[in-house]
Amino acid sequence: MPEVVTIGETMVVFDSLNAGRLRYSYNFECHTGGAETNTAVALTRLGHTAGWISRLGEDEFGHRILNQIRGEGVDVSQVQMTDEAMTGIFFRQRLDNGESKNFYYRKGSAASTMTPEILNVDYIKSSKIMHITGITPAISESAAKTVERAMQIAKENDILVSFDPNLRLKVWSLEDAGKTIDRLMKYVDIALPGLEEGSLLYGTSDPDQIAEIIQGYGVKTVIVKIGADGCIGYEDGVREMSCGFKVKKVVDAFGAGDAFAAGILAGTLEGLTIGERMRLANAVGAMTVAVKGNIEAFPTRKEVKDFISGSAGINR
Repeated sequence: MPEVVTIGETMVVFDSLNAGRLRYSYNFECHTGGAETNTAVALTRLGHTAGWISRLGEDEFGHRILNQIRGEGVDVSQVQMTDEAMTGIFFRQRLDNGESKNFYYRKGSAASTMTPEILNVDYIKSSKIMHITGITPAISESAAKTVERAMQIAKENDILVSFDPNLRLKVWSLEDAGKTIDRLMKYVDIALPGLEEGSLLYGTSDPDQIAEIIQGYGVKTVIVKIGADGCIGYEDGVREMSCGFKVKKVVDAFGAGDAFAAGILAGTLEGLTIGERMRLANAVGAMTVAVKGNIEAFPTRKEVKDFISGSAGINR
């Protein structure tokens, strides 16, 4: 059984090959894209096991996603295929700075039809960490109920719950996001907010204040991401900063936050100190943005080790 279990939607991504408006794009690459499977795949590259719970359309894109995620070593035994809804799609409009603008076509998708009944209690109970993002509860009311039930099962069985807010305001309103995240936070053991998310959700961009608010829910570990500067961790009354690694050129920022989460979870499974966890996560995130692609860009554990030790450059 996998060490980390996650729940969420993965879509087919059509990535424009040139920067600029999609109306002038004629050539695209096809990838898979989903925060939860990103983290799961990044974990397998780091030497750990991960499982994914979801629902896909019984269509060509659904089978493409299933085959690819399975091929990356992620357990997909809990993924259901349905012919009653289609697999979600989104398009990426590429910007010159490595960032992108996303256009989603996911309303009524197969993943949005997930209900708590798809959850295998024994599967969740056998894991060590349940990883959730704020994207899954955003896609539908039933998906939100599914996530909350999964978190309840984890909490009832002393399984750590990791939560990355991962705000997507194209999918739901800030008001709805705030209410749902407020409800879910009581189940969380490890929270991974970014400064922008903290500002939107809690009205402050001060990492100390963001951490204080989140710890007020009973969250043991809060790691606030501060962009290229790294992150600040709060645990057991200790505040510790970990500086980010310098990246000469950001090639593609797709999946970097999910890779960061994988670094934190890998370090947690290995019993590393909070400082060591953050350094690992910063390295994985930095290496990811320096390479084009999504799951294609995630480094192996050896590559990360060599990079941190200085025996290898960031462009692997």
